[in-house]
Amino acid sequence: MDTVRYQPRNLLITGGCGFIGSNFIRMLLQNFQDSLPEIRICNLDKLTYAGNPENLIEIESNHRYQMIQGDITDSTLVKHVLKDQQIDTVINFAAESHVDRSILDSTPFVQTNINGTQVLLDAARRENVKCFLQVSTDEVYGSLGDEGFFTEETPLAPNSPYSASKAAADLLVRSYCHTFDFPAIITRCSNNYGPYQFPEKLLPLFIANAQRDQSLPVYGDGKNIRDWIHVSDHCRGILAALQMGRAGEVYNFGGCCELQNIRLTELLLEILDKPKSLITYVEDRPGHDRRYAIDCSKAERELGWEPEVDFEFGLRETVAWYLSNQEWIDHVCSGEYREYYNRQYRQDS
Repeated sequence: MDTVRYQPRNLLITGGCGFIGSNFIRMLLQNFQDSLPEIRICNLDKLTYAGNPENLIEIESNHRYQMIQGDITDSTLVKHVLKDQQIDTVINFAAESHVDRSILDSTPFVQTNINGTQVLLDAARRENVKCFLQVSTDEVYGSLGDEGFFTEETPLAPNSPYSASKAAADLLVRSYCHTFDFPAIITRCSNNYGPYQFPEKLLPLFIANAQRDQSLPVYGDGKNIRDWIHVSDHCRGILAALQMGRAGEVYNFGGCCELQNIRLTELLLEILDKPKSLITYVEDRPGHDRRYAIDCSKAERELGWEPEVDFEFGLRETVAWYLSNQEWIDHVCSGEYREYYNRQYRQDS
């Protein structure tokens, strides 16, 4: 298929109130307003527990931004949004993403991650969207041993209901490329960190617990390894794939920073000047993948992308952000953030 080389104008971004989606929207409207002067963004978000409209307070008055509350499984709504907004580009961030929650109940993961992707694909195909970008995860590849890296050619071997649902969605996207010559791209990324991440995830959870001198629960022996990438590097990669990627291709993004979970926990405690006695080992979760590591040479070669944020610098900057944004954390932890949309957008209802 031909290379997708164009400037997107009318973007539908699904799940834009989540961690990565909100960082991506802010990046486009704050950092690329000169190079993408005509861009318009429609953010379609169901606003489930992890969708926080307060993440985008600073750009909500931007005339190039519009927020619509809705579910990507609602085919009628998706059809109308694509047509009414004259969407030429779809970036699908919308997903149930927490592995532990998928172990407790996989139903919402199947509904959103698989069925929702299918609805978006069908609607985008009917409306002749120029590019569909599926934001996925390295977890679809399964687990690595002590050596080696995930490449775009690594067979899919998901080990949790979450990763299985993302792998299924990726295969749907692949099938549309093959069957319909559909202009789609898949990106897969390692563990993200940075501002505005929902506090159930490891880094913000541990930062919050350490602040309150509460225990930091580490699964198993703590030696599970993850590759960490700053969310800003991931967002730059998504934009590079959108503008320079080849339709039908997969691109991996990683931070080239492998760390055992226990070592990451110790680094956090050092930054926060808290004792290691706060670490508590807990029973390992079922099917816990041992090691992730990304080979991102294809993205470097074809997209001219590489990670820029040094991990130690990025981690300290991330900790400082959470320490300086206690009100945001309090709103999330209390659930008050869920009232923000009603106050802001439903004043007349």
